[in-house]
Parts: sequence; C-alpha cells; structure tokens
Amino acid sequence: MDYKNKLVLAPMGTLSFRLLAAQYGADITYGEEIIDHKLVKCERRVNEYVGCTDFVEKGTENVVFRTCPEERNRVVLQLGTSSATRALSAAQLVCKDVAAVDINMGCPKSFSVSGGMGAALLTKPELIHDIMTTLKRNLDIPVTCKIRLLKTSQETVELARRIEKTGVSALAVHGRRVPDRPRDPAKWNEIADVVTALSIPVIANGDVFNYEDFQRIKLATGAASIMVARGALWNASIFSAEGKLPWEAMKREYVRKSILWDNDVKSTKHTLKEMIMHYSSLELPEGKAVIKSETLADIARLYGEEDYFHFVHGNRLLLNGSRLYSRAF
Repeated sequence: MDYKNKLVLAPMGTLSFRLLAAQYGADITYGEEIIDHKLVKCERRVNEYVGCTDFVEKGTENVVFRTCPEERNRVVLQLGTSSATRALSAAQLVCKDVAAVDINMGCPKSFSVSGGMGAALLTKPELIHDIMTTLKRNLDIPVTCKIRLLKTSQETVELARRIEKTGVSALAVHGRRVPDRPRDPAKWNEIADVVTALSIPVIANGDVFNYEDFQRIKLATGAASIMVARGALWNASIFSAEGKLPWEAMKREYVRKSILWDNDVKSTKHTLKEMIMHYSSLELPEGKAVIKSETLADIARLYGEEDYFHFVHGNRLLLNGSRLYSRAF
C-alpha cells in the first residue's frame, strides 16, 4: 500500500461507512478498533447472503468484523492489543482480507488503557517494539501504528524514531496529548517535528473539518498523508474536492449503505446520532425516532427508504433461493 498523498478515514467505521467514505474520495479506510481478545475467538465466514466476508465470534454469532472484496486494497484492520502473540494471532486471521494492519496506540479511553492497550502503550517502548517487530516479521502486508503526542515534542520524536526502527510502513500521529479533549486545538507543529525526524510516511490527524483543511494541515506539517475522524463522521463527503453535500443527503446515503450491507442497527444508530448531534439535536423528533428504532426496517421507514429496504431484502431472498435450488441439482 502506498501511503503518500492519500486521504485517510480514521479508525471509526464499519463496512457501510467505510464504503460511503471511499465513494466520496477516501483512499485508505481504517476499520474501527477491534480488540485482539475478541477477534481471536472468531472464525472467517463468506456471507453469500450479503456478499461480504464476516469474522464471527464463535458461540455468540456476533459479527466482529465485516469486509468485502470491493475494499480489499484500501481497508486497514486496526487492533487494540497489549500482547505481541495475541496481536499476531488476530492479524493472521484477517490478513488475507485487508490491505494493512494497524496497532492502536492512541486511544485514551479507560477500557483501553486499563487493559494495557491504546495510549497505555505510549509508555512501554519495549512492548511496542515486540508487537511491531512480531507483526512485521510474520505478515506479508504493511504494518503501521497510530500514536498521540507525548508530554514534550522531543519525547514524541524519540518514540517515533524507535517505532520507525521496527520496520513499520507508516506512522499516524494524532496531534493531541492523552489528557487533551477534542475541543483542544490539534498541535500541528508537533506533528511537523515528527515528520522532519522520520524517513517513513507520516499520516497527520487532527482538526480536519473541510476539504480545504487537507491541504492546510499538509502544508503545516509536511505529512505524507492526512487522516480525518470527526469531520468525516459528521459528513463523509468531506473527502470530495467538489465540496460537502448537504448533511440530510448524507444521512440517507448512509442509511442506504447500511441497508445494502446489513449493518448492525446499533452501529447505524450510533453514526446517525453523531450526525444529528453535530447539526441538530437528539431532543428533536428525528433524534428521538432514531433512539427508539429497533431494526434497520425502522430506520428505513424513518428516512423514507422503505422501498429500497424491501428491494434489497427481496433480491437477497431470490438470490439465496436460486443458490439453494442450484445446489439441490
């Protein structure tokens, strides 16, 4: 995978959202973080009903990760881990279906840090070295990681140099420190310090809310590529050089993608709620209706996509029936 001059979706999307971002210009799409403990309990299944590949948790039948051939060359599996051997086991299960594997070293949330994952790794350079070199040595696809800034720019640069020596293909840097909140400005100048110190591609992340911001942060940091998180979640057409589409249109497009790829209803509701909270309020009728929705059929009805919902499900039943018929003969 080439990490130069790319527009990158941060690790936050299930298949339906990743495909929506790619439709509008995202070159690389990270999947939302998956904890290695969960992934190693999965088995790979080809889902002919939907037309995708699922990694399903044994015993529960929960789909932990869903992908499809259409995104094979751009989707990145992001793992949450605190163990080199477990990370490798999880990555080997999925590596033939993704373009790259990334290790999350930036998540500041308590569930991640308390398990020794995410931002907890920033203070454990030996463990970082063990994880990254183990993956690099045993996988045939690119291996990367995503970090946050440390207490000082010098400390961040020193860690980045140590990571570079493990042989990673690229390094993503979120321009905030662990205690920082999303409202705190991203420190593009400290990302620039990392870019200057390394020879591998650096992916800059932080405060990209419009298409023009891609060029602004690129010029300010010198980064090889740019990653966007909240800006894409609020409106996936941020990747389009032609400008963002109205958010009402994006909501409906996202709903259609969720129907087409049979997205988990909880995930679909979460994304819709994030859009609504940014542009409107969950206290208004639309927000309350999304919260009350229990199925994708409810969501389809709310957004006027009932006909599309029935069309997709009707075709799936026909296709599944024809496959069963052909197998019988």
